[in-house]
Amino acid sequence: MRKSVLAAWIIFLAGVGLVAWYYFATVPGSTPQVVNDAPGEAGGPQIEITVDGEAQGKIVIELFENLAPQHVERITTLAEEGAYDGVVFHRVIDGFMAQTGDVAYGLEGGDMRRAGTGGSDYPDLPAEFSEEPFVRGTVGMARSADPDSANSQFFIMFDEAPHLDGGYTVVGRVIEGMDVVMDIKRGEGPNGAVTGQPDVMTNVDVIE
Repeated sequence: MRKSVLAAWIIFLAGVGLVAWYYFATVPGSTPQVVNDAPGEAGGPQIEITVDGEAQGKIVIELFENLAPQHVERITTLAEEGAYDGVVFHRVIDGFMAQTGDVAYGLEGGDMRRAGTGGSDYPDLPAEFSEEPFVRGTVGMARSADPDSANSQFFIMFDEAPHLDGGYTVVGRVIEGMDVVMDIKRGEGPNGAVTGQPDVMTNVDVIE
């Protein structure tokens, strides 16, 4: 076989291999990809949060089942059980995020000194990190220093925070009611602990 023909075959086969690698690396069901920018197109369930306090109204969150299936299942399970009803936003940092979801110690009227230290009776979850960035409206799962310690708590971003990218599980995004999010009562100090009467999630319902 002439060298020119052999070289042509080598180039052809290399091209086929590259195309095959790209296809199998990016088809749905392989590595989770960044979700579509259009609200509602991620295909996951949605939850509706009714907020009372300084902020009043409803927040609709689209959950990213394709990026974080175990975390989405946890949130929807707790919502269906009513575990999130009456839970406050215990840690709110202006320009950063609002955190809630402590179903053990974050109930309205409880001891706010322990809020943020608890979770559900279910086991902690393994991390499901993805390429989805933390921007305004992103919903992430709160955790301790252990990457595999997320349980029931989650936070909603007021603004982008690239230092969180790839280090916390992105579980969804706000698709309605971002104005309500921005009105949530802020906390004090560098930790953002909310004093007095925190804003509360009176109801959290799975709507889709």
